[in-house]
Amino acid sequence: MQADEAQGRAHWEVRYTFSATGRKVHNLIEAEFQFKDGKIVRHRDRFDFWKWTRMALGLPGLLLGWTPLVQNRVRRIGRANLDKFIRAHPKYQ
Repeated sequence: MQADEAQGRAHWEVRYTFSATGRKVHNLIEAEFQFKDGKIVRHRDRFDFWKWTRMALGLPGLLLGWTPLVQNRVRRIGRANLDKFIRAHPKYQ
């Protein structure tokens, strides 16, 4: 990790069970952050999305994980889940 008052970056590894399929995931992520007034105002993760879909979705991820159809669907579901979490926890707004 490295950071200053305006920006930061980190490499992290995450291991978890993907709740939608019960499949194990081990993801390697490069993260970038921008800060303002001591808070993260922008966060971008970069990782091998097709590799993630193969781990998280299995055969459908292997066959279709590289397609915009699957990638956009995963993004929409992830965004909807994040919005739901934020609505339930107003301190994160």
